[in-house]
Amino acid sequence: MELEEKVRRKVKKRMGIDEKRLRDSFKYAFQGIAQSYKGEQNLKIHTFIAILVLVFGFFLKISYVEWLVCLVLIGLVLMAEFFNTAIEYVVDLASPSLHPLAKAAKDTASAGVLMMAIISACIGLVIFIPKLIEFIGGLV
Repeated sequence: MELEEKVRRKVKKRMGIDEKRLRDSFKYAFQGIAQSYKGEQNLKIHTFIAILVLVFGFFLKISYVEWLVCLVLIGLVLMAEFFNTAIEYVVDLASPSLHPLAKAAKDTASAGVLMMAIISACIGLVIFIPKLIEFIGGLV
């Protein structure tokens, strides 16, 4: 047991892993998630749509590759929304009063989320419409 602990310490030291910093980084990340969900309506909407995609994916038995595509797109949309939220917080901090450049920065960040959501929806339609047609055809 003592040898195992020595090896573990050596590995941590070589890798430069600081357990407290690692725990703190996860704690702060989860705090960021909670903060974003408190204040961002669009994040809640995207999450609801992601849950619908997951439910329909199981229900319509999408393929392994289709699952991978859906999961990557869900991750990208949520990531874009979190980045947009961070940009909005920083812009609000840097420019508490209305400024045309602050508005442009926030609008551009929002446009990025919108584009990702539109592209994801189009890909989702390509995946799910044939499945829905097949399912409805099976009922008729």
